[in-house]
Amino acid sequence: MTAVSGRQSAAGAPASAGHGTDEDQRALFGQSTAVFASLTGPEHLVESANPAFFATIGKEDAHTGVPLTELAPGLTDQGFITLLDQVYRTGEPYTGRDIRVVLGSGPDAREAFFDLTYEPRRDADGTVAGIHVIGMEITQVKQAQRLMAEHRALLEQIARQAPLTEVLDGMARSIENLAPEEVLVSVLLADPDGSHLRHGAAPSLPDFYNEAIDGIATGEGVGSCGTAAHRRQPVIVTDITTDPFWADFRDLAGRAGLAACWSTPILARDGSLLGTFAMYHRTPRVPQDTDLALARVFAGTAALAIERHHDEQARLAAEAFAKSANEELAKAVRAERELRAEAEQRAAAAAELTARMRTAAAAQSATPHPDHCQLGGAAGCTSPAEIKIADSWGDAAWGCSSHVEEAIINVRSVFIASEELGGLAAYLNR
Repeated sequence: MTAVSGRQSAAGAPASAGHGTDEDQRALFGQSTAVFASLTGPEHLVESANPAFFATIGKEDAHTGVPLTELAPGLTDQGFITLLDQVYRTGEPYTGRDIRVVLGSGPDAREAFFDLTYEPRRDADGTVAGIHVIGMEITQVKQAQRLMAEHRALLEQIARQAPLTEVLDGMARSIENLAPEEVLVSVLLADPDGSHLRHGAAPSLPDFYNEAIDGIATGEGVGSCGTAAHRRQPVIVTDITTDPFWADFRDLAGRAGLAACWSTPILARDGSLLGTFAMYHRTPRVPQDTDLALARVFAGTAALAIERHHDEQARLAAEAFAKSANEELAKAVRAERELRAEAEQRAAAAAELTARMRTAAAAQSATPHPDHCQLGGAAGCTSPAEIKIADSWGDAAWGCSSHVEEAIINVRSVFIASEELGGLAAYLNR
């Protein structure tokens, strides 16, 4: 166990998402505890036992020569004394694997798992005189294996690119369900500039609490999470009611029923801040090695999930940009084609008007000032001939104001050529 007083911070990069450090592995899987007791007689008097046996049943100061049922009365209702009676009566040994047992009672009760062997102990004449109880507590190993199975499931979610909120929420619930003591898990996500933290997942914290801390700034003394994000180091607050880091949030934490908060920064591979991973408790509490190992391992898992999410978002943004660029290029191509078609239409119109002027010029040799517009083309135009126009090749024609304006717009070299300016005045004052 690691002793912590008040507030503690520790440096260190998070473990990789897939594998913890050797220390984390040992903390999570622990070491199996071997218990031994030698019982005698049909009353199963404890003749001798190792310290681990007495510690397991919560009777470190117990004496030998006392019936097992007196030392651990709760074992009777769970069937263990019946099994001892059977072994004593038949002389047949018993071996059980993954045996669940509730040790202690009331608020001190705890669930434990054992591999157990009851071996009959015989006198010289072969009569069963007692029983050797040999057990291996596997509680921590079993819990760690369950937790690692959940961890693998989370990694599979990340690999198939499940939504980030789903992964983080599932991670928080897994830890809360598997932790030996009540814990409330929260994940906050850093803004791109790392200056604020946003809600990521906190399935067991009250909504009003999550809303209040959504968007908190990162900085020294800004609760456990804001400080951990600022320092890029874990920050452990064992008692919120007295810690100065929580001065601005103490009332909020009190309304939410929170008394301790251990926060670990979630860091990217390049060391940039991705968010924070926090474990809350309802009573002041000092973390154990298993707690710290959990925080490191799952902070690494959260880092992998968040980085994958960022990569996916960047990929989608790049695809959206490329799609938008392609659409704009297509629009530009369509516009260019439309302009080209329009230019071709204008060129055709100009050629037709030029042809009309040449035809009109040829006709002027006989009629210098015709009565009707000469620019109406094959359809003709009955409007009075008011304006004379000409081009740089010397061709000239008379036309109405409408057809003259069309010629001026579509044929670059055309100009108004009325010698008396009457035609120009008629055009300007139409």
